[in-house]
Amino acid sequence: MGKRVYIAGLGIISPLGEGVAATEEALRGNCSAIRPLDLFPLLHGEPLPTGQVRGLAEQSDLPRTHRLAHNAALQAMASCNTPPDVIDAIILGNTTGGILTTETLLRAKVSNKELYRYHGLNSVAEYLAQVLSCRGMALTVSTACSSGAVAIAMALAMLRSGKAKTVLAGGVDSLCRLTYFGFHSLQLVDKQGCKPLDADRHGMAVAEGAAMLLLTTEKPDHPLAELLGAGLSCDAYHPAAPHPEGRGARMAMQAALADAGLHPTDIGYISLHGTGTPENDLAEAKAVNTLFGAPPPLSSIKGATGHSLAASGAIEAVVSALAVAKDFLPANTGCQNPDPALGLTPLLQPTKQPTNAVLSNSFGFGGNNGCLVIAKPDNFSQPPPGRTKTGLAIHGFSCLTGAGDTAATMALLAQGLPMAGTPDLASISANLPPNLVRRLKRLPRLTLSLALSAHQDSGFEAKPAAVFMGTGWGALSETHDFLARLTDSGEQFPSPTDFVGSVHNGPAGQTAILFGAAGANITASGGDYSFEQALLAADLMLEEGQENALVLGADEGHPVLSPLLDPSIAPGSLLADGGGGFCLGRKTEGAHCLVRVPFYQSSKTQGSIKALIDALGGVPTLQGKYALLLAGIPAAAREEGEEQLARFLEQSGIQAPIIRYREFTGEFASASAVAAVMAASFLTSGKVPGPLVSGNDLALAANNPAILVLGLGRYLSAMEFSRP
Repeated sequence: MGKRVYIAGLGIISPLGEGVAATEEALRGNCSAIRPLDLFPLLHGEPLPTGQVRGLAEQSDLPRTHRLAHNAALQAMASCNTPPDVIDAIILGNTTGGILTTETLLRAKVSNKELYRYHGLNSVAEYLAQVLSCRGMALTVSTACSSGAVAIAMALAMLRSGKAKTVLAGGVDSLCRLTYFGFHSLQLVDKQGCKPLDADRHGMAVAEGAAMLLLTTEKPDHPLAELLGAGLSCDAYHPAAPHPEGRGARMAMQAALADAGLHPTDIGYISLHGTGTPENDLAEAKAVNTLFGAPPPLSSIKGATGHSLAASGAIEAVVSALAVAKDFLPANTGCQNPDPALGLTPLLQPTKQPTNAVLSNSFGFGGNNGCLVIAKPDNFSQPPPGRTKTGLAIHGFSCLTGAGDTAATMALLAQGLPMAGTPDLASISANLPPNLVRRLKRLPRLTLSLALSAHQDSGFEAKPAAVFMGTGWGALSETHDFLARLTDSGEQFPSPTDFVGSVHNGPAGQTAILFGAAGANITASGGDYSFEQALLAADLMLEEGQENALVLGADEGHPVLSPLLDPSIAPGSLLADGGGGFCLGRKTEGAHCLVRVPFYQSSKTQGSIKALIDALGGVPTLQGKYALLLAGIPAAAREEGEEQLARFLEQSGIQAPIIRYREFTGEFASASAVAAVMAASFLTSGKVPGPLVSGNDLALAANNPAILVLGLGRYLSAMEFSRP
């Protein structure tokens, strides 16, 4: 039979309070914690109502997001009757990272890049991994307001696959100027507070918080609940607005029920996304009514907590676990007169009612949808054994570098010359329809160009079903321009266009819209290992029957932000950017090559080099296995990375030629995506250009087929490329 996934521990901090008990008490009292903002001073006007966490303890220079996440993680571990000795992985949904601190530093024109070290989204999960001694994967998901739910869905897939036994998963976001002024610029904030599903609703209340679920396949003595299923989809409709008929929302709910092996009638309560904006509530209502006919009791808690963005799906997953554990259903706080146009009857008072299973909905910018099914433990049939998925086969690929497109890049490499630099917007956009990119800045153009070229190279007529993207820093141009305009205008004229474009998942959402890709849409942000995380997400979440998907890795070089944020970019050095794109699937027929990610782990783990070698097949297997090794050593970790590489070569006995690919690509977070294209291109052509290996062309014979791409530094990663 398939593996059951139990919820062994819960942690939560939100405007309602700190801890599960405080949260339950506030919900039973039907209390709203939405109050006027006082976290940072405003230059004009009265502060808008927000869901602010009060009394959060300071902790040196650690940003607010990190402190919220730390609080919830410690609770989740402490609430488990028998805390695990080892957490195999941490998967965290996040959209803000350390930006609240970054905003203050930028306003003060601080140039000490050490003070920006916690800006990246990945820094939150990596900080948790450090304090909790998790030496396995620390993955960061950024799919806007569905991030927390998507992180939990990925954890479910990882546990079922046997890649982990215990995973800490959840979401976190802090209030910051970017989100506070951004949502206000879109006219999505209700100045009177948040009233989901009310006939007089006018918008949301931006909030913050964190929630974590300790998930395990090893049944604890007293499991709190069971994570029974998950479903992902993408509206592929608009960068910020939901599909008006709730198409993507319905697909995600259907997928979650199917994954759980349940029918709509098995659901005893629906935890609605319910933001309080007229369009979102209406779209979700249409989806619920279409799928359920006669919906079960339902409510949104965002009238109590506000909308905590990436944390909201995780917070609502904790509340859903409480619902099945305590047979307690929270009210739709803030709703006085339910909107008859919605056709829903939300709970207006907290209710005690036996509840065997809950469906929890989370929907985000870009049409990123994630739904979870949480149930009483062992109450439903054990899931059937999961089908063993075949590997990933690359059918098309593309890259963009300072040299230009794939052909231009490979032409320079054939001469042994570097291709570092930043291609101009005209060359990036050469294959894009002008009306498509008129209002788009650098990163979405890079991404769309890579996606179109990779799909064209595949020769597939079918459009991609899903999109997986890795980006270390996201849309720096939009983020910089939004914050600069906010400061320069005295906080009076923030740009709604730049705000929508600033979310990390914006480019992947644009790609889904272009292709009509309605399946999973996941953006990973793992710093220098972002592309590897995107590949891992694709391998976990791409269904066997889906014909093809896009896996993309891209980052932009920004003259102001890149030297401050990226530790590998020295001030005044040459900026580089670009990325790689792949059209891949699980069918090997006609493929250029195969790809897998056999290893991804903290380099701080004792015996990590040996673990890497074992994951690749062990010393005897490695002799003669690889024709070429592409080594990725970020400049900020050069000494450490070179030492790791030397130990790996010594212990493995591999004697293949080595290319330190960042010497050619330049320094940017998604350089490994370009290295992956190099590997695929070499295997397709059957040779490695001689100037790259200090001699004649290196023939890649059929009996010597594999290329290994290593990531070195804080984490050790391995991508293996081989012939079909």
